Amino acid sequence: MHDETSLIALIAVGLAFAFVGGYIAVRLQLSPIIGYLLAGIAIGPSTPGFVGEAHLAAQLADIGVILLMFGVGMHFSMDDLWAMRSIAVPGAVIQIVVATALGAGVALLWGWSFGAGLVFGLALSVASTVVLLRALESSKSANTPDGKVAIGWLVVEDLVMVLALVLLPAFAGQLGGVAEAPGHAGGAGIWLSLGLTLAKVAAFIILMLMFGTRLFPWLLQRVERTGSRELFTLAVVALALGVAYGSAKLFGVSFALGAFFAGVVVNQSDLHKRAATDLLPMQDAFGVLFFVAVGMLFDPGILVREPVRVLIVVAIIVVGKSLAALGIVLALRRPLSTALTVSAALAQIGEFSFILAVLGIKLGLVSTEAQNLILAGALLSITLNPLAFYSASRVRSAKTA
Repeated sequence: MHDETSLIALIAVGLAFAFVGGYIAVRLQLSPIIGYLLAGIAIGPSTPGFVGEAHLAAQLADIGVILLMFGVGMHFSMDDLWAMRSIAVPGAVIQIVVATALGAGVALLWGWSFGAGLVFGLALSVASTVVLLRALESSKSANTPDGKVAIGWLVVEDLVMVLALVLLPAFAGQLGGVAEAPGHAGGAGIWLSLGLTLAKVAAFIILMLMFGTRLFPWLLQRVERTGSRELFTLAVVALALGVAYGSAKLFGVSFALGAFFAGVVVNQSDLHKRAATDLLPMQDAFGVLFFVAVGMLFDPGILVREPVRVLIVVAIIVVGKSLAALGIVLALRRPLSTALTVSAALAQIGEFSFILAVLGIKLGLVSTEAQNLILAGALLSITLNPLAFYSASRVRSAKTA
């Protein structure tokens, strides 16, 4: 394939396979994400036939991450999160600690390093906001009190993972990986590096909250007055990609963090609903390409080589996390219905797990085997997630009968 047409071929074939896979998954009453991941496997190097360019797929995945996180930010309501702070904040933090400990403990038993176990455990601890939102929308429970608690819980998870994405490179050298700068070498250097990283993040957040909240809404208002639909859409896309790229280059933070706060700032505009609506087609398309790109990284042979480890990973995600969340919510003296909804919502992993796995490989902390186990856990847990919601609804109905 010529270089000048390889990008077109990857997008065309990737979207075509994703459409077929997603359609079949929906007809089987599964999440379409399963179809998108399988489409990526089909065009990846582990299967015969067309093989997409991996480096191009990685860049498309970055765009998908930016638009997905921008979308999460635009739906991020500080008021809703504040109302759920007494359960979402402590619950999510404790659940992440428990799930990370489970994953890290298993990894250590397998002979992995502590750094590999930490990344592995973190990847298994965070659920997919995309999968949750689609599950709640399909059951028409997104706006219920229990649904809002689940969404708030996952928003807190996302914020913790964004922080993890910032901190992992600073500690990579101490965790047995590849430090990104000489200052990460050790001793006082790690604290200096950590302080510098947090200072840059704080400067970026302050800049966004102090000036972005004034500039972005004003800009969207001016563009909206032109009456040009495409110019308004272009402004939204430019803000998402521009802030994400600028934050990475100027402040050294991740694309995900930059895009998330760009979305939070746009959410302050009176036009945020229109911005979200106009961006949705591109967000969906590149979100699909993100899952396709992730699928391209998966080696199906892991299911044959390490079936026991795959089952253990799925058990941690579907059983371990769910039981931990159930106990945490009940310990916080919330209703059983809330506990069941949250536990079902957490019985899967998704986009942040993939991002953590890729970052772990880049930093030399985890191997491709760990990535394949994470991807296998995602595929199987997302497939089983509707069953978790169905079981939760049955238990809820039995208790109210």
